Amino acid sequence: MKNYTDVIGRIPSCPNPKVPAPLAPMSHLTDVQLRFSDIDMLGHVNNNAYLQLLDLAKTRFFNDLRGDKIQWSNPGVVIVNINISFYAQAFMGERLGVLTGVVSVSEKSFVLEQRVVNLDTGVVNCVAQTVMATFCKETMKSIVIDDDWRGALISCMNK
Repeated sequence: MKNYTDVIGRIPSCPNPKVPAPLAPMSHLTDVQLRFSDIDMLGHVNNNAYLQLLDLAKTRFFNDLRGDKIQWSNPGVVIVNINISFYAQAFMGERLGVLTGVVSVSEKSFVLEQRVVNLDTGVVNCVAQTVMATFCKETMKSIVIDDDWRGALISCMNK
């Protein structure tokens, strides 16, 4: 996977003391582009749009992590739980990015932390923790994470 350490290191620190420190090293950055449909009647990015930004970043993270070794259909990776805390509004024209890190890896699931951040100011708009599990669509059950996936995920925890 591409090394994002230098780019992530150039993002200013978040000025909001209420934003908690990351639970994991942020090892991946996805630049995102806001769309007209992301903005609500109050003029800021709607909370629902953040889920789409986070999903886009997860997809790019997995593609960078595993490349063409991903079989999206089976075994699959499914979202089991998402928790998002919102800290600041974002508006059209802001340069946003999503930072992604791996918090933990267990036998059949793993936890990602993601942060939507203003890349110019360091303001953290939201922090999300997502539990994901590997899943077999034929049996409709979770399955053990294979060794290649596990190794790739764990390597992100050590950055």
